[in-house]
Amino acid sequence: MPASKILMITGDFTEDYETMVPFQTLLACGYTVDAVCPGKKAGDTVATAIHDFEGDQTYSEKRGHNFTLNATFESVRAEDYDALVIPGGRAPEYLRLNADVIKSVRHFFDAGKPVAAICHGAQLLAAAGVLKGRTCSAYPACRPEVELAGGIYADISITDAVADGNLVTAPAWPAHPSWLRQFMAVLDAAALLETTAA
Repeated sequence: MPASKILMITGDFTEDYETMVPFQTLLACGYTVDAVCPGKKAGDTVATAIHDFEGDQTYSEKRGHNFTLNATFESVRAEDYDALVIPGGRAPEYLRLNADVIKSVRHFFDAGKPVAAICHGAQLLAAAGVLKGRTCSAYPACRPEVELAGGIYADISITDAVADGNLVTAPAWPAHPSWLRQFMAVLDAAALLETTAA
């Protein structure tokens, strides 16, 4: 049933897998995905970082690929999209300082549209003030931000994801199969509801 148009908001040092894998998977499944970054245009790239779990107290970080954006943030309108994807990595910590990014994130929640966020993507959700009373997973170090924003932190396995209505979240890239499966189920349910209403 893919027909949904999805906006992905990302930025420099976004997590490599958490950007590349959902972008390519959703395209392969027939969805339209526009990847944007404030201050950059279609054809520009963002640097990615590879976060890995190698037995240390937190993840390790290495330089990843360059990810090519296929749309221009300043030209897109959140209202034209059916869903939002927020990858993790370092990008959310600075993207949350951008008022236009915050406004875009709030639009998807105000409109009840599907939203998928993973790992540090919860930092952007917390800054947008959309987590009050919502269950949200994230990288464990982001738990205080989820809770300070009024969210209910989902303490789940690194390979699991959790859905709370239109919001699907996961702790990190090892959860991709569960996270993307749950997100696509929410996307398809939203598309079916829209078709039925029309």
